[in-house]
Amino acid sequence: MGFFIPPPKVYKPAAEVDLGPDSDEHYISPNVKAPRVAGFLVKMLAWVLETPVLGWIVLGVLKRDNLVYKLVSDAEIPEPPLFTATHTWQAIQEQSVRVTESRLSPAERVQEAVACVPAAAQAQLEPAAGFRRWTVRDFHRAYRSGQATPTMVARRFLAAVEECSGPDLNMGFFISCDPADVLRQAEDSTRRYQQGAPLSAMDGVLVAVKDELDCLPYPTSGGTRWLGSARRCAADAACVAQLRACGAVMAGKANMHELGAGTSGINPHHGATRNPYNVGRVSGGSSGGSAAAVCAGLCPVALGADGGGSVRMPAALCGVVGFKPTAGRLSNSGLLPLNWTVGMPGILAATVEDTLIAYAAIADQSKPSPLQQPELNLPMLTRTRSMPSIRLAKYAKWFDDSSEDIRSLCGKALQMLRTHYGWESVDVTVPEIEEMRLAHYVTMGSECTASLAAKYLDSMDRSEVGWDVRIALSAYGSFSSRDYLSAQRLRCRQMYFHEKIFETADAIVTPMTGVTAYALQDDALSTGELDYINGAALVRYSIAGNFLGLPAITVPVGYDRGGLPVGLQFIGRPWSEATLLHLAYAMQEACGKKVLRKPKVHYDLLTKE
Repeated sequence: MGFFIPPPKVYKPAAEVDLGPDSDEHYISPNVKAPRVAGFLVKMLAWVLETPVLGWIVLGVLKRDNLVYKLVSDAEIPEPPLFTATHTWQAIQEQSVRVTESRLSPAERVQEAVACVPAAAQAQLEPAAGFRRWTVRDFHRAYRSGQATPTMVARRFLAAVEECSGPDLNMGFFISCDPADVLRQAEDSTRRYQQGAPLSAMDGVLVAVKDELDCLPYPTSGGTRWLGSARRCAADAACVAQLRACGAVMAGKANMHELGAGTSGINPHHGATRNPYNVGRVSGGSSGGSAAAVCAGLCPVALGADGGGSVRMPAALCGVVGFKPTAGRLSNSGLLPLNWTVGMPGILAATVEDTLIAYAAIADQSKPSPLQQPELNLPMLTRTRSMPSIRLAKYAKWFDDSSEDIRSLCGKALQMLRTHYGWESVDVTVPEIEEMRLAHYVTMGSECTASLAAKYLDSMDRSEVGWDVRIALSAYGSFSSRDYLSAQRLRCRQMYFHEKIFETADAIVTPMTGVTAYALQDDALSTGELDYINGAALVRYSIAGNFLGLPAITVPVGYDRGGLPVGLQFIGRPWSEATLLHLAYAMQEACGKKVLRKPKVHYDLLTKE
């Protein structure tokens, strides 16, 4: 094999790399050399990779052709390894924020967030001109006025889930939904409203929970058909418990790509999650069920988990907001430990305002943490327009490495920010993007294998795992300690590059994905698929948020010529969640009604008779 492996890359010290717009650093578009594989071919490839010796040879060829050896494993990297993406306390002077006290309860934090949101344009639940997504405050207002009750909305929700899960639509939004449990929570909330004592603005609001987070009474299967019985779920995840303390109604376990090991949202055990804007397209993964449920109007907020863009990417494909805070800002308690150093909970929501409210609920500072965090700032969205100059770093070669429609829409979105707010874009170079993607893949795969192997994978029947995920697990298991250490040395370089860029910019701006939702093909429904070309395009802009633990948010900015949503992403410096929410809100308001097309599959749970 050694004769055929290209010479390794020799990296210059990070401090010598030019990050300016005229840098001679070479941009490498993802060098993916693998055709789409599905159906019988997926089964054949899985069998080959699991065969001793033969599998090792084929994996070696794949890693060679996709530059893993050249750019990561065998590369000469001068920096030491950086094993975690956590960030120490930093004094960030964020603009137009409300500082919350650490002693506040989740419900009190929600009320603080509501005070930061502009007053609703409509006080009554009257049909809006054009399409409108109902928000957390819309539901709360309807419950308080008696125009609707949580029980009424829960019954409509259950009817909608039954309809969209049936053979006519087969949307695949949920893995499990217990009608009795949903109604019990809703009836409790209804009584609180009748007594004039709702717990918070989120009381009675439906929230879907990705099947990667513990949420009683459901097992947590990670999208598999075996993990739920092998791992006992004894309590709610911390994020779920905090939402319950606000009175939110847990709507069930949302579908996901099995073990988070893919970007399409195709799950051979629980069904492919279809995109509400076009049921013949993917929803994205791995939090596709959460994104699609919000898009379809089944809930204004959902929880996901983000290890490689798994919240933000499906949010962009489904035309909703996706938010991943700084690593360590949210508790990972009750989250399946699939990716220790890159994964964390995240939020999917209909609007930026709802994202803020849910974030306030689950960003608990009251419990001891090994990581000292800055105080929790909530953005005063009422003052976004008055914020002084914001500088957005843009790497043109990377930004433009997307489809024509995405490139055009995201470019126009930046122009709108300049026109409406006077915020400027600053040209920079973000080096070694493809190298970072491969290093993240090695890290994520190594951690997934190490987490699951001893307790589960080593003793289970591989036939219980989907064919596409069996291939992923074979690839993950092929990474060596040398591969992992090289990846962490690249993480150290990227951390340096981004810290330097943030010295002159408030955020980095990119498209969220390189392509919009691609076609869902029948031959993949029972086996999954390997579509590394589309997969690489979907994660092209996601990696820094996870590999470097940076906060990031995506917000819809329009639709391609096929009517599919396009998202723009802001990546912030550590602990700058408030700034990112300001930026996303500004983008949402600048785009206005043009990003509010009604999905083909959508349910109105609030005004439906």
